[in-house]
Amino acid sequence: MFMGQFSHSIDAKGRLIIPTRFRELLGEEFVMTKGLDGCLYIFPMNAWEEFETKLRKLPLTNKDARAFSRFFVSGATPCEFDKQGRILVPQPLREFACLDKDVVVSGNLERIEVWDKEKWIAADAAQDMDNVAENLQGLGIDI
Repeated sequence: MFMGQFSHSIDAKGRLIIPTRFRELLGEEFVMTKGLDGCLYIFPMNAWEEFETKLRKLPLTNKDARAFSRFFVSGATPCEFDKQGRILVPQPLREFACLDKDVVVSGNLERIEVWDKEKWIAADAAQDMDNVAENLQGLGIDI
């Protein structure tokens, strides 16, 4: 399980250091793609394959299902670490997530999220967790 958050920088070549704790859980090969809320998702290969299986089960006749699948799959790229524990974030993904220099690498259970630091702070400040928690009660989330 991925948890915790770390502040890092992305260099001019688009390389990003992934925290050691996360590297161990990701393994040698993993997948990076566009994520919801304007961040990037990084999945270990087994979690990506499970997600891909769910996408394959969506009906092709449903326009939203096609758009949802296209969103994640079109931006997906296989990744691996260099000798310094860095990954190369492709330019289209850097542009999508507005990654320029300062980023937040955050664990979120089965995936990692990569955020522009300013977007992370703004998204966190905009959340009313009391209201969010109340809205999730119908989904079986009680604290």
